[in-house]
This record gives sequence, C-alpha cells and structure tokens, in this order.
Amino acid sequence: MSLLPELRYPTVAETVSSARALAVQRPGACTLRQVGSSRAGRPLYLLSVGRARRAVLVVAGAHANEPTGARTSLSVAERVLAERELRDGVSWHFLLCADPDGASLHMAPSPRSLFDYHLGFFRPAGPEQPEWAPSLLPPDRLPPETRALTRVIDELRPYLQVSLHGTDLGGSWVQLTRDVPGLAEPFAKSAAELHIPVETGASDAAGWPATGPGVHVMPAPEVRPAYPSLPDDARHSTWYHAHRYGGLTAVVEVPMWASDLVDDPAPHPAPAAAIRRLAHRLLRDTREVRQVFEDALPRLEGVDGPLLRAARWGMDLVPGLAADLIHTPPADGTRAYVGSVDAFVRRVPLRVAAMLRRVLEQTDEDAAARLERLVATWSDAFAVRFRARWVPLENQVEHQSRTVVAAALHARDTEP
Repeated sequence: MSLLPELRYPTVAETVSSARALAVQRPGACTLRQVGSSRAGRPLYLLSVGRARRAVLVVAGAHANEPTGARTSLSVAERVLAERELRDGVSWHFLLCADPDGASLHMAPSPRSLFDYHLGFFRPAGPEQPEWAPSLLPPDRLPPETRALTRVIDELRPYLQVSLHGTDLGGSWVQLTRDVPGLAEPFAKSAAELHIPVETGASDAAGWPATGPGVHVMPAPEVRPAYPSLPDDARHSTWYHAHRYGGLTAVVEVPMWASDLVDDPAPHPAPAAAIRRLAHRLLRDTREVRQVFEDALPRLEGVDGPLLRAARWGMDLVPGLAADLIHTPPADGTRAYVGSVDAFVRRVPLRVAAMLRRVLEQTDEDAAARLERLVATWSDAFAVRFRARWVPLENQVEHQSRTVVAAALHARDTEP
C-alpha cells in the first residue's frame, strides 16, 4: 500500500516523510540521509534500499513542473522492498527531489485543467536546472544541487541512472545515453495496458535513432542536433556523468494529459511546410507576450528572481528556435513528429506568459490580467487541438515504475 496521498502530487516534505517512514519500518534494508543542500538551504535526501556495490540511481524532481517522479520513486522503492529478486546483488538509491527550490515554486499539486497547471507553473532557466547546468556553466559556477547529484554518482558509480521526467500533454517516451537491448518491448506493453500513447516522434529526441517505438538512443557526437540554436547539450549534462564509471542514463517521460496525435507514425503530407507555419506561430505568440513584458518594464525595475529569470530565458530562446524550425529540414516526417513540434512551440510562449503573470501580479495588475487571458486562451486551445485526456495519476506512476524496473533489469543483463 502506498504511503502517499492518492489524489494529488505530493510535496517534497510529504515525499521525505514517506521515505522516512519506510526507513523506520525496514531499518535493516533502508536508509535515508541528506546528501546536499539547495541554493536556498533546503536539504536534498537520498533513500537507499540495499547495500550491494552494483547500484541503480533514480533521480526525481529535476524539473519542478514534472511532479510524477516523486510518487514513482516511492512506488519503486516499495516494490524493491517487496520483491527480493530486485535486490539480489543490486542496491537502489532514490534522490527524492533534485531541485527542492524549484519544487517550492511550482504550485499545481492537483491541476484540474491545463489552465490550472499553468496558473502555478514554474520551470527554472537552463543554467539553474540541476541536470542541465553542466552544459551551460563552467565547473566553478555549478549550482549546489548539481554538485550534490554528481557527488552521489561518484559515490555510487551506478550501472544505471534513471531520471524521472514528464510532459504536460502528449505521450510517453524514453531517452537513453546508450542502448538497453530489450527495453522497448516492456515499455510498449506497459503503455498499451495503461492506455498511455507512445510519443513516437518526440521533439526532445528529434533525429535520434530508435530501438523501438518511443525508445530513443543518443546519437554519436558528430551528429548535428535538430535544433542547433538551443544552448543546452545533453552530452554535457549530468546524464553522462555515469558514463565515466561504465554506466548509462535512461530518461523516462510520462504525460499528465495524453494525446493520440503524438502516436501516429503515418507520413505527414508536408512536414516542412507545417513546421514552418508552427515556427511563425511561435514568433507571433512570443511577440504578444514580449509586448506585455516591455510595457510593464517600468514596474519591474529592481525586480529579480527565478520566475523572471526563467521567463526571460524562454523569450530569448525563441528567435533561434524559430530559425532552426524554418531553415533546418525536419528530423522526422511523421504526423507524430509534427504533432510533437506543435506541442513544443505552444509550450514556450505559454510557459513564459504563465511565469510572467505570476511576477506581474505583484507590480502590474493590468499586465498580469492580460497575461492571464493569454494563458487561459492558449491552455484551452492546446487541450482542444490535442484532444487532451487526463492520465490517472496511478497510471502515470505505474507506467514510469514499470519502465524503471525494466530498464534496471535489462541494463543489468547487458552490463559490460
């Protein structure tokens, strides 16, 4: 029986409390310890099950707006405790929240709609994200959350690191830094049983080779990225830190709302033209947000903070991203890929508007109201266009948990 609330995403404090209860119930098998602190001084906790040298590390909460991973971590820990064969020769370790500061700013524990979700939305600027910071900052400027995560990897030397991610609307997919033979079959079976679409053309993995529907393997370093203007590079993220010890990373994505539009492998009749139209819409929508921002600038003098930095970061990415979409041939010609790009370019200005609205609530009520109207209109249009349907939270957690366990078993069997 799960120790977490059933109807909403848990807070970091609730997750830690549940982990502490597990450690008290099973003192011979579980330990809970602090492995670092955030920029604001919040503790980072690691729950460990077993003491074997061969290790699996599961990282939750790397992105504040992707809350499913906390419940998944506890679900997998409970399963490992219940199934002795999962502990044979392997220890399991769960970083319960990689970014507790970010989690404190994303305020949507039980969203009823995409509008509710975006009213409390937060996702940090790239250099402030624990996993992505090493690809954007020099080593001496890395945030303490990143340093804590890499210390844990250095200590455990995991043969598999699993990073638990999620998407607001779309399907499920897996990104691997090295192939895990056999993973595609249990991943697809789980998604089908739980009625979760597989995002076969995920824009996050555009141009990556696939070993099965929705299972993507990082391409060779010389392969040109699909979006060359984006400054972050997965090859320099903490995902690759496990490679120095012979390990690999699996990134498991699961949607909050599902859409079958991202699970259609049929060829699109005109993918390049469709993506160019999406790029122009991205520019148009972002101009609308930027106009509100520029009108409000006199009321923002002296204002700083993670919400404003994240909104500026998002706006600044748009010109280069739009140029990539217009001038770079599509990495994939399927309807699924065009649908995934459509969702991607809707998210960027929507998220910027949502975070700016929260900033301007304190300084410019009229500007905040203008942005709230945009957030409402764009959230509704997003849901309608993609025929969004809620994925029950227990299904999100179950699918992510099954995929974590399958990745651990298959990676163990093929470990070099």
